[in-house]
Amino acid sequence: MRRTPLPGWLYVLFLAMLATATDEFVIAGVLPVVADDLGVSVAATGQLATVFAIVYALGAPTLSVLAERFPKRTVLVTGLLWFVAANAAAALAPGYWSLMAARVVAALCAAAVASAAFATAGSGAPEGTQGRYLGVVTAGMTVALFTGVPLGAWLGGAFGWRATFWAIAVAGAIAAVGLLATAPDIPGSPPAPLRTRLAPLRDRAVLRLVAVTFLAASGGLMFYTYLGPYAAEVTHGSSSGLLPLLLFLVGAAGLAGALLSGRATDAWGPHRSLRRVLAGHAALLALAAALVLGEAGNRYLLAAVVAGWAFFAWALTPPVQGSILAAAGPARGMTAVSLNIAGLYLGTGVAAATGGAVVSLAGVAYVPLLAAALMALALVLSPPAARTPRFA
Repeated sequence: MRRTPLPGWLYVLFLAMLATATDEFVIAGVLPVVADDLGVSVAATGQLATVFAIVYALGAPTLSVLAERFPKRTVLVTGLLWFVAANAAAALAPGYWSLMAARVVAALCAAAVASAAFATAGSGAPEGTQGRYLGVVTAGMTVALFTGVPLGAWLGGAFGWRATFWAIAVAGAIAAVGLLATAPDIPGSPPAPLRTRLAPLRDRAVLRLVAVTFLAASGGLMFYTYLGPYAAEVTHGSSSGLLPLLLFLVGAAGLAGALLSGRATDAWGPHRSLRRVLAGHAALLALAAALVLGEAGNRYLLAAVVAGWAFFAWALTPPVQGSILAAAGPARGMTAVSLNIAGLYLGTGVAAATGGAVVSLAGVAYVPLLAAALMALALVLSPPAARTPRFA
């Protein structure tokens, strides 16, 4: 059976997600340069990334409630235009606090765009292809994760740190024009009281899936955050030159996981796919724990385990977003998706803090063990596969 080619607007959504997600990570590549230019400490400059993530997590559900009633194309284009303006302001910022203000606005816009992008992909896809469409949108975020830091470092070194924000602004502008011309006409939800629009906050099925995302993000990103020390522990300190290869494997395997997970979601349904992804993720984290606690010290086995982990880690979003959309229904989809995005970002924040505590108290060898336990808990909490719906 011949597959229908993916529409052009979906690739523009990919670009939009790539631009907005890159904006979060890109600052890490130019931290020393920004700090030196603005006359602040590197630690203070690092807060530009922290504040972006917090505002993104809190802004996603708040803005989605307000924007749910507007057509999705309007939300996407308006959000991207403000995002472009915020990054242009960041590029022109004369000082630290003006740069911080620009980052706050950019984070709010990125949050609104992400929620609308997933809702558009899920609602605009033909029956039976929603997983593929969600996988392409997820791939934009995935690519940003492993290109943001090196892109920022290269642009900052070649043209100055302000060039990084100009580049993101240009990408956002191209996406805005592309979506204005090609995005499907998906209407907003009918006018309704605020209580009705906040219904996903009281929906047990939606909140259950948000909790799954939070736990999975906490476990998976905990392992990713401490991948360097973990690799050094496995190889008994001889991991010099190995980390760049591992990061490349994470990117390649993660991208494959996001795209193939979308196809699996179409074939098996979101709930069954979600449980299989969580089970695989838990198993690979348990294997990572066994590898370091067993003192194997094998570089090739380490690379294989990390690649397998990355595949399942970035395979999470299509089935969990598909499950969210199926649970909430199209009228409340954007708000429900935004709650899930908030769970993802909050889980990421918890991952770094909890992982740091584990490293301090017990050592990095126990990070994948705790991560596997969190992933197993997410699996227990996930909806039974027997009740798997197709997309609403």
